[in-house]
Amino acid sequence: MWKKLTASALMLSLAAASIAHVENTSAAAIDSNEVTRGEYVKKVIETMGLELGTGKIVKFEDVPDSLKPYIEKAIELKLVSGKTETQFAPDDKITREEAIVIVANALQKDSDYSEAVLNKFKDSKEIQKDNRDEVAKAVSLGILKGYGDQTLKPTNVLSYRHMNTILERFLKEYSPVEANTTVSLRILGTSDIHTNIMNYDYYKDTESNSLGLVKTATLIKKAREENQNTLLFDNGDSIQGTPLGSYKQAVAVLKDGEEHPSITAMELLDYDGSTFGNHEFNYGLDYLDEVLDDADFPYVNANIKDATTGENLYTPYVLIDKEVVDSQGNKTTIKVGVTGIVPPQILNWDKSHLEGKIVVDDSVQAVEKVVPVMEKEGADVIVVLSHSGLGDTTHEVGEEDVTYLLTKVEGVDAIITGHAHQVFPGQVDESLTGVDLEQGTINGVPVVMPGKYGSHLGVIDLTLEQKGEEWEVVNSKAEVRKIAEDASDVDKEVAAVVKEAHEGTIEYVRQAVGNTTADIHSYFSQVQDDPSIQIVTNAQTEYVKEKIKGTQFENLPVLSAGAPFKAGTRSDPDYYTFVPKGELAIKNVADLYLYDNTVAIIKVTGADVKEWLEMSAGQFNQIDPSKTEEQQLINTEFRSYNYDVIDGVTYEIDVTQPAKYDANGKLVNEKAERIVNLQYDGKPIDLTQEFIVATNNYRANGTFPGVRNASYVEIYPDENRQAIIDYIIANKTIDPTADGNWKFSELPKEANIVFETSKKAVDVIPQNSNIQYIGEGTDGFGKYSIK
Repeated sequence: MWKKLTASALMLSLAAASIAHVENTSAAAIDSNEVTRGEYVKKVIETMGLELGTGKIVKFEDVPDSLKPYIEKAIELKLVSGKTETQFAPDDKITREEAIVIVANALQKDSDYSEAVLNKFKDSKEIQKDNRDEVAKAVSLGILKGYGDQTLKPTNVLSYRHMNTILERFLKEYSPVEANTTVSLRILGTSDIHTNIMNYDYYKDTESNSLGLVKTATLIKKAREENQNTLLFDNGDSIQGTPLGSYKQAVAVLKDGEEHPSITAMELLDYDGSTFGNHEFNYGLDYLDEVLDDADFPYVNANIKDATTGENLYTPYVLIDKEVVDSQGNKTTIKVGVTGIVPPQILNWDKSHLEGKIVVDDSVQAVEKVVPVMEKEGADVIVVLSHSGLGDTTHEVGEEDVTYLLTKVEGVDAIITGHAHQVFPGQVDESLTGVDLEQGTINGVPVVMPGKYGSHLGVIDLTLEQKGEEWEVVNSKAEVRKIAEDASDVDKEVAAVVKEAHEGTIEYVRQAVGNTTADIHSYFSQVQDDPSIQIVTNAQTEYVKEKIKGTQFENLPVLSAGAPFKAGTRSDPDYYTFVPKGELAIKNVADLYLYDNTVAIIKVTGADVKEWLEMSAGQFNQIDPSKTEEQQLINTEFRSYNYDVIDGVTYEIDVTQPAKYDANGKLVNEKAERIVNLQYDGKPIDLTQEFIVATNNYRANGTFPGVRNASYVEIYPDENRQAIIDYIIANKTIDPTADGNWKFSELPKEANIVFETSKKAVDVIPQNSNIQYIGEGTDGFGKYSIK
């Protein structure tokens, strides 16, 4: 396995290499007598006597095939890295300092070497700070001895003569480890596909190249070509989210023995496993069981328990015996343990489906419990499928977003995360420490969050080294790859297997239900009373009034809450509702109401209504009347779907006041009052009066201020979307006009208040509006002022 050269053999080898170099090099190059990075790395690996791999995992674009096995081995052993992610620069000249660092890294010695040994050299300050440890080691071991004038000349280009000397000295100190067999294991991940299998926007009824598993599939296949030792997992939220999901649940209902299109596509792509997202439970446990029973890959979850028995409802983990090819070209087996978690909040979000049937343990505690079990059963690598956002550094039992905390669980080697529809490696909150965006690691653990709807593929590369009978992860790197911006990458095989469901969905969403007398859009839904919300709240009001006839609530006033679901959410400048004037089809209703929620009612007091609105008003940043520079109105940390407008009352929002609650509903300014002039029936609201509020099951079962004080909650079986369809059918033609039940209190005249929305909004600003287009915003949005 190992072949250690003798000093004399090494000298003969180096001399021969030098002669060959001279014989094949121009006169100018001979005079320079300078060693390149590629030559040096090759010679070091040869000196170490290592057996080589295929070099296939080397992604550097400038490395010739003949050199790749040497670069691959050097990178596996952490001796060297590329100049950039795509360039190794093998033809660049190598400096003495860089050459010394490489051989110092190759010496596995536990001793500490004092940097004080460098002080005797006049030019020691020229050594880069990050390299001083390695150079000190080389000096202490006699590999680097300096010149007669007491200098090291670290920035000088290495000559062939000095390379020979350095490697001869290195060989005297070099002792090969017991084994050098390594495996490059690649883990691929998708998350939050939400039935976006095709590259098609069913709401706009047109092809879209910003989404679709058919496009992600191309990235998956390419990543596998680069490394045959590959596993593929999905992180949940795969069966709900577009009209295709609704079509298979409520129209062309999934039958026993019939595969869900998402399962069919995932099987075709040879997924090795998946976990559940919160939206897997939107249709109830029976439907989920029907989806799962035809999957030929495992679903894992460690924190959902049967409410009666307390046992895991689903398989908490699996151990996958993955046959791989190691660095010596031999087949071997790596045992990969996989587990997953879902937010405990599913008990609130889908209470009507789950209450009394399941309990959900804390996500962090569940992973901490199951990891040692997998290790005991022989797992070499442990992967966590975390359907959870990154979260913060503080653990609160039962919290929603915990991925950052999971990186600190001992034994976890890789994490695929999601839920937040964001991208990691990418920008994160500054409070999160231990984040290495270049390596894609958090606290040393590689993490990927691959966006939403198939927009990205997560790629985690692990290097495992054999230690006796076991394997140990010795290096890791994570990245995300974005799908192409055109249709060049659409996978025809995936498209073919979902063709029937896709075409059935298109036919379904094109069914007409009524007409609208004007365009309906959500471009300004966060800054003024908006028709796209008004239609929803009107439909909910009509539905609920009919439902409570003849009940104890018949004489209570009915209010209705709605929110702008599509308002550029999560930095997407195209994510807005737009329904053109004329015929209204089901696809337009689905665009107005994105989620498969069901109608719900809650009974609250006037005081609760005020707190509910105070929470919603947290969408706005506080405006300082004394400032003249630009002030952003919208708090981008506040999700637009939490900005509830309540119709049936009138009110104003004073954004010069601080927010009473933060984006998570935590009280932060007890005496703050943004909601002013709150009235019902033209009079100041009676804080003790009871109201019925029409909303959805998500909000009714949540912990919103005001909502959490409800004295009565009832969830109806009908979807909010169906209530809107029935409303439009009953009215035939609707006039999409907001009733103006809320507005901002008078905004400071001298303040320069701006917000961002779609650039397309400039075309629908009415005359004499208090909104004006300014120009380019951030990330593809437009910037607007409001007075």
